[in-house]
Amino acid sequence: MAHTTEDKNFRLPPTVRPSRYAATLTLDLDAKSFSGQQTVDVEVTEPTREIVLHAIALTLGEVTFRAGGDTRKPASIQPVAVSETVVLRFDAPLPVGKAALDVAWRGAFTEGLRGLYLAGKVAATQFEAADARRVFPSFDEPSFKAKWSLSVRVPQGLTVLGNGPVVKEEQDGAHVKVTFQETEVLSSYLIALVVGPLVGTPAERVGDIPVRTWALPEKAHLTRFGQDVALAVLPRLQDYFGLPYAFTKVDQVGIPDFEAGAMENAGLITYREVALLLDPATAPLSVQKRVAEVVTHELAHQWFGNWVTMVWWDDLWLNEAFATWMAFKIVDQWRPEWRMWLDFDSHRASALHLDALKSTHPIHGAVHNAGEAGESFDAITYEKGGAVLRMIEGFLGEGPFREGIRLYMRKHARANAVKEDLWNALGEAAKQPVEELATAWVGQSGFPLVSAKVDGRELSLSQQRFYSEPGVGSAEKWPVPMVLRYEDASGVHEQRVLLREPKATVKLEGSGEVKWLCANAGSTGFYRVAYDTPALQKLAANLQALAPSERISLLADQWALVRAGKASVADLLDLAARFGDEEDDSVLDELVGRLGYVEGRLVEGEDQARLRAWVEKLLGPGLKKLGWQAAAGETDRVKLRRAALVRAVGGLARSREALAEAKPRVARMLQGERDALEPNLLDAAVGMVARAGDAALFDTILQKVPREPDPATQRRYLMALTAFEEPALAQRAQGLLFSDTVKTQDVASFVSGLMANRTGRDAWWARMREQWKDVVARTGGAPMLLRRIVEAMGLLRTREQLDQMKALLQGHPIPEAQQATAQTLERLAQDVALRERCGPEVSAWLKKQP
Repeated sequence: MAHTTEDKNFRLPPTVRPSRYAATLTLDLDAKSFSGQQTVDVEVTEPTREIVLHAIALTLGEVTFRAGGDTRKPASIQPVAVSETVVLRFDAPLPVGKAALDVAWRGAFTEGLRGLYLAGKVAATQFEAADARRVFPSFDEPSFKAKWSLSVRVPQGLTVLGNGPVVKEEQDGAHVKVTFQETEVLSSYLIALVVGPLVGTPAERVGDIPVRTWALPEKAHLTRFGQDVALAVLPRLQDYFGLPYAFTKVDQVGIPDFEAGAMENAGLITYREVALLLDPATAPLSVQKRVAEVVTHELAHQWFGNWVTMVWWDDLWLNEAFATWMAFKIVDQWRPEWRMWLDFDSHRASALHLDALKSTHPIHGAVHNAGEAGESFDAITYEKGGAVLRMIEGFLGEGPFREGIRLYMRKHARANAVKEDLWNALGEAAKQPVEELATAWVGQSGFPLVSAKVDGRELSLSQQRFYSEPGVGSAEKWPVPMVLRYEDASGVHEQRVLLREPKATVKLEGSGEVKWLCANAGSTGFYRVAYDTPALQKLAANLQALAPSERISLLADQWALVRAGKASVADLLDLAARFGDEEDDSVLDELVGRLGYVEGRLVEGEDQARLRAWVEKLLGPGLKKLGWQAAAGETDRVKLRRAALVRAVGGLARSREALAEAKPRVARMLQGERDALEPNLLDAAVGMVARAGDAALFDTILQKVPREPDPATQRRYLMALTAFEEPALAQRAQGLLFSDTVKTQDVASFVSGLMANRTGRDAWWARMREQWKDVVARTGGAPMLLRRIVEAMGLLRTREQLDQMKALLQGHPIPEAQQATAQTLERLAQDVALRERCGPEVSAWLKKQP
């Protein structure tokens, strides 16, 4: 009979549990290798002849089990690759009770962005979901929490950062031995180490907690903003949770090559540089908001994830959904003028798009192994999870919801929890049946389409599951907490309804004729709305009565109905035509996104030219009125509106006038004139000029990429290289993917840029298929990047390309991206069908326009 570890779904038995690791690592940065010794204090709960540890590519040396006066060596040490474990077998049963396990081992740095790896001059760890086992023989599952006492031996002259503050630093032969303060109990995925020539801001305190932000010396001037965000939001988080920060310090570190956006290691938060470092004098507001949101997200994890931890990866959403929602809430408190909830709505849109597929998954779904856990880091877990929490908060009220969270934190402090523990705490605090509402939304995939029809003072509602593929249906239903907003003769009203059944009739409060009704007020509900024709016409005639978030949802829902075959694309374009005087930048971005899809996928040739001309006629006057130069004292709202209009007129409509304005400004900016372009225009202007650029401009931008210290600016230049549409330059950009110009972390984004290039796409797709193994190899085996590569193929356009993609991924499957493969193929198939179905209708509509 096969041993239980001969199964990739193997889970550690509870018979041996760790309570403390005391480990010393010695790093050889030149050889990219390390060695370690550790003592793990364990408790044996029942007699057993074996101890199972997780380990990948580690060579174990001497191993000793000690209990009281009893000392034993394992009779065998057997690595098991399929379960990423090593089995220590003993000749006789181990005694029940407290014991110690001494282990020596050696290993090598990972040639990818996980485990312990080199990011340029910096050695860093990335252990989530299950890569602590690449560095430590350990009990590498989240429920096996323990204290960690770590020492590191490294060459002299380097900054060494760990989860706790340094308590001792001593000379040890050719090395410096750095010992960190012992941690609180932590899951192994939250342990971290960073070593390199880093410099930090001076320590500033929030209460007793020192806060520092670190970067390479040439980027030290970019640390102030991220430091200020942490200082501003940490007290607000402590107040929300009603608990002090638990992990002795906050170190934030910009890592030069990093797979994800950031990682919430306790006390030592690591970031992709672009998610932490910026110059507020030159950074677009979108970059500033993104850094603030990411910093706050990671700090929120110090409670939701680090202090109270999921039992297993099926409850990953308990970490990520809460941190997603909390980040927007806290940053909105700090900077209300940023209108963070509108950004939240744009994030939520990606989850609605994904969750309308047949290949979606529930927020809480079965996760059988660590590999499957990696695929859970997606828009369903983060954005849908966050949206559902926001919806539940709206149902319970802010006060009761917060008290429930505080109760949850107190009950499960330093321990592990499951979703039912959260529902129970929220229900106890709010005195409401939370579990009924939450279970349907968290345990069931998909979301409802709510149909709304107003007849006098009655509102008829019905719900059915929404699919983006025409003709697909199923019988699920949800308890849908709805907020209605409408206007009648007596004013504007809000009314709350819990739609439990497939159909219901609601008596509207107030009096007189209903002038208009919004069935998802504030856009806080995770559902789409289909209005009957009279109700939709009334909304279209009263757009400015709607909040920006409601206008965004109106456009997004109508577009989703077009995709699903439930609405006419001509009607959508008629609605879009009413937004010519729109002044809100977020609404303009939603409009441009919908029209950009039509321009990029549904039309070509003369129809494409007609659509561009129509967009310029619709939105060009707004840009002409504002101009390109910001006035003294101009508000952020005006600056962002200008940027949205530049994206519309210069980017989508490809206006020659806009390009003529942008070219000299970009040239002056590249020569060092900081005031040539208002910061919020940088991305759009550089992109449109690059698209029409020549070889001299290509060379100028290429030379700037490795020299640019600001990560947002460097990324702007890097992505601009993918935009050049002159065929020879598009080909040059394709070759750069296989060079050092593109860091591992940027491979997937660069591939997406090449896929989006109108003139280079087909040639790149042919080359990508020919060099598929090389493309995959460029990700360094990073699972998240592999998934993004697959998702980038969704930018293909034709049925022939869809068939080629199927053949490629069937012939060369990516196990780490099975879910992404299914979702991307399904979405692309719908895109191809939509083009075939709606292209002629768009053409006919365009020909009728004056």
